[in-house]
Amino acid sequence: MASLTQNYILLLFSRSPSIPNPFPICHLNHTSDTELLVSENSTISWYYTWSMYSSDQIKDSVPFVPLIHSLDDASNPELTSQLSHLPSSSTRLLTFNEPDGETDTGGSSISPEDAAESYMSHIAPLRNNTNSQSRKWAISHPAVTGSPRGLEWLRKFNESCYKIDDGGCPTDFVALHWYGNYDGLVSWLDTLREFYNKSNPNLEYWITEMALPKANDDDTLAMMNQSLKYLDSQDYVQAYAWFGAFRAQEANEWTGDSVSLFNKHGDLTELGALYLGGKARGFEKGMSAGHQLLPSNALILGLVSMTVAIVMCL
Repeated sequence: MASLTQNYILLLFSRSPSIPNPFPICHLNHTSDTELLVSENSTISWYYTWSMYSSDQIKDSVPFVPLIHSLDDASNPELTSQLSHLPSSSTRLLTFNEPDGETDTGGSSISPEDAAESYMSHIAPLRNNTNSQSRKWAISHPAVTGSPRGLEWLRKFNESCYKIDDGGCPTDFVALHWYGNYDGLVSWLDTLREFYNKSNPNLEYWITEMALPKANDDDTLAMMNQSLKYLDSQDYVQAYAWFGAFRAQEANEWTGDSVSLFNKHGDLTELGALYLGGKARGFEKGMSAGHQLLPSNALILGLVSMTVAIVMCL
């Protein structure tokens, strides 16, 4: 994950094969941007903050998906209490962000062995009702970097899980990241499906971060367009999110400006308009909060069957 300064807010939108595409957004507490992202015609259906803490700006307008980022988060004696205070719409739980990555790039830097021990001790039990918690959580395996290093980390994690329990580390869905071109995204998905299909061929997949870093506007737009169409056509993909819900001047050197969904004035870029569904949903380049087009009646009816999400970096 591209590193972000603490005053950034990241919104991620998610979709599924039968639901709208998921896109992420990062910005410097721009209330107007958030208003547009969660407006009535938006396809956003959930969001996360790379943490256990929801956003005061989003509140309960869309479901929040918490993330157990580190070993300290997992072993926190207040973990169950924190989760129990989240809205009832929160039922999915992400775990260990890029454990094969370094902390200065947003990773959690956890060994596969330590991750497996913590996962089985503190996270797996959250899938079941207990006296201390009334909610069953659907949990993901850790989301590694989209790289050979990430795949090797998953292999070692899996091996460690089976050493702890004959059934391994249970999971309800797979969370993954991809930074690169469209062909690479498809290849990485295929690689992970091959890995997981050996033990659980019916898992759902959530791409919780994706983007094309340091590319020009046209190439970035083409990559998003191809990716969203492909992901929406795959039954096993339930959700996905674009990394770039910030304004252009707030993008970092690693991603480049072209991934941004807003320009420096807070207007939607062409990429941002595409991400939110385009003119069919009432979004177009140059739009900002308070200046939204009306979607067609057919679209309004279609929204009932769609689910979208957002993620916020605090």
